[in-house]
Amino acid sequence: MRDLTRPNAKRPAYVLVGEAGIRYFTPMAWKIRTIGGRRERLLVPVMHDLLFVYCTRRELDPLVENTATFQYRFMRGSRQEPMTVRREEMERFIRAVDSCEQPQYFSPEEVTSAMCNRRIRIIGGRLDGCEGYLLTTRGSRRKRLLVELPMLIAAAVEVEPEYIQLI
Repeated sequence: MRDLTRPNAKRPAYVLVGEAGIRYFTPMAWKIRTIGGRRERLLVPVMHDLLFVYCTRRELDPLVENTATFQYRFMRGSRQEPMTVRREEMERFIRAVDSCEQPQYFSPEEVTSAMCNRRIRIIGGRLDGCEGYLLTTRGSRRKRLLVELPMLIAAAVEVEPEYIQLI
């Protein structure tokens, strides 16, 4: 889904969807913002216009029709089929992001083949069974798992080296 409100809106789309009782997910990150002369730490969406919802189109249509700034995100080249993500991929992505306090997000253009050279699987721990790529960053001693939602967003989360299995 797309949220066309401004980033500083009082009621962004994820608040409206939550109030309607629909299960949703939007990637969030902590940011420092100045509000009224004071610096505050706020949890804000990483990509303001990106929102994932778990419901049928029939349940979501009334909300989309009544809110001018809330739209479906369509597949490229198609104006009739909304973009969908498989449940397994979405659950894996959410589980990975929720396991880390500060995940690092990337757009699809930012992920290069040099960054993700080895495919890995996590055995044990809080990310047991997750698969993705081992993110290599120059100068970093931390091991990160890169989990992707193809063509939308990627997230890098820290993993313990003893749980990594090369595939």
